[in-house]
Amino acid sequence: MVHQGEIHLNTSGHGDMHDLTSRVQAIVGESQITAGLAHVFNVGSTSAIGTIEFEPGLQEDLPAIFNKLMPPSRDYGHERAWHDGNGHSHLQATTLGPEITVPVTQRKLVLGTWQQVFHLECDVKPRQRRVIVTVMGREAID
Repeated sequence: MVHQGEIHLNTSGHGDMHDLTSRVQAIVGESQITAGLAHVFNVGSTSAIGTIEFEPGLQEDLPAIFNKLMPPSRDYGHERAWHDGNGHSHLQATTLGPEITVPVTQRKLVLGTWQQVFHLECDVKPRQRRVIVTVMGREAID
């Protein structure tokens, strides 16, 4: 069985993080999958999906470390081609990645106590984002 749902987000720009855990779990719960996988995919090349302990310190630390590794101020090839100020955004999003896969057991995401699914906006301006959640696996047999 395969079940699919979407999550829509409005972000405030670079470094904005959203905890998606409850929204992904709601889609998993609708699926009736008792054993399988939930695939969470960000549509777009300048934001990313991951897992983290979703708390204020890490919400500050993750974008800050990406800005140190791939700072906005560098002369990236993307900037020379497009002049849109988001070359670092593409690199940061690519480094973290657009997707994760989480096991599902008894219609629930299998996550650690301090592990949440998050979306990170890497682009320089606010965006409307779409995240596709695909749940695949064995359905409950009544």
